[in-house]
Amino acid sequence: MTANGWFQILFFLALILAVTKPMGIFMAHVFSRQRTFMDPVLRPIERLLYRVTGVDEDHEMRWTEHAIAMLLFSAVSMLLLYLIQRLQGFLPFNPQKLGTVNPPHLAFNTAASFTTNTNWQNYAGETTMSYFTQMAGLAYHNFVSAAVGIALAIAFIRGIARRQTETIGNFWVDMVRSCLWVLLPFCVVGALLLVSQGVVQNLRPYDTVKLVEPQQVQKVGSDGKPVTGPDGKPMMDTVTEQRIAQGPVASQEIIKEWGTNGGGFFNANSAHPFENPTPLSNLIELFSIFAVSAGLTYTLGRMTGSQAHGWAVWATMAILFLAGVTVAYWAEARGNSLLAGVDQHVSAVQPGGNMEGKEVRFGIANTALWATVTTDASCGA
Repeated sequence: MTANGWFQILFFLALILAVTKPMGIFMAHVFSRQRTFMDPVLRPIERLLYRVTGVDEDHEMRWTEHAIAMLLFSAVSMLLLYLIQRLQGFLPFNPQKLGTVNPPHLAFNTAASFTTNTNWQNYAGETTMSYFTQMAGLAYHNFVSAAVGIALAIAFIRGIARRQTETIGNFWVDMVRSCLWVLLPFCVVGALLLVSQGVVQNLRPYDTVKLVEPQQVQKVGSDGKPVTGPDGKPMMDTVTEQRIAQGPVASQEIIKEWGTNGGGFFNANSAHPFENPTPLSNLIELFSIFAVSAGLTYTLGRMTGSQAHGWAVWATMAILFLAGVTVAYWAEARGNSLLAGVDQHVSAVQPGGNMEGKEVRFGIANTALWATVTTDASCGA
């Protein structure tokens, strides 16, 4: 462990502390329907959405009506994502000509996962999902599943705060305001920041490039098993080219973090250099994972009239975070005696063989920090 490593961890925590109050006040204003600086732009869009869908924004719901609305919306959204995957081969923005997502239970698994903000992935995004599926299916669910979660959190807060009413707000209003005020504007800015750091954002087909040095790899059959010759020895292929996957990554990357979703555009998720290329992009993404959750603790205190309650929740979360990152950083930085024979240089920031399979670009402190943050927020990015 190093002083520089601890400085980075504590700087991140200070950044989250600094944003907690302004983010919390902003969300309290949004969900109390008080005026915000975004209203001149977003309020007309909100009213248009209600007119088109027939939502009465002044109608308050009991918990049963609120729950039914949430379940119906989630069920329809899940069905649409399943259909997008099953019809992928017939839909646009598919330059790699990827076919239907098969088997059917993989499409169902993915739809259920993204609808519930679980974002468990049993596929490699760059070889399974078209750009249309990624944008209209998965990125859409990154927004609405996060919005549903925020809407439920706000309903829970109202349930604590209100004493003389049986209603907890309007699910449709809270979800729309979550998307328009809390998620979309920050993600537009965040995506542009990520693009400035080198995160890809395009609709081009994958590029094929020549390798500097051809590589010998063992042949693999259609069943996924290694192929051997008559003599029992493995059959080898010479690889001279590499396919470089790309696509609309930045727009999905930022909501993946801001909404604590976690489902990556690429199989390697945020360890992929096209998702997270620089130390600054790494900090932006780490900040995005905790920002809304930290702010909601202040929103809790603001809307219940007990700010100490909100700070108590924040402090509890901070203690758990610090305990986790301390243990992770200590364990990762001290190395592993079983890897003492690995031919890798040992230093304070790269503890030899213990870095095998780890993020070597940002060092062990940021590796431990990322693992702790994404686990604490149930993000998994």
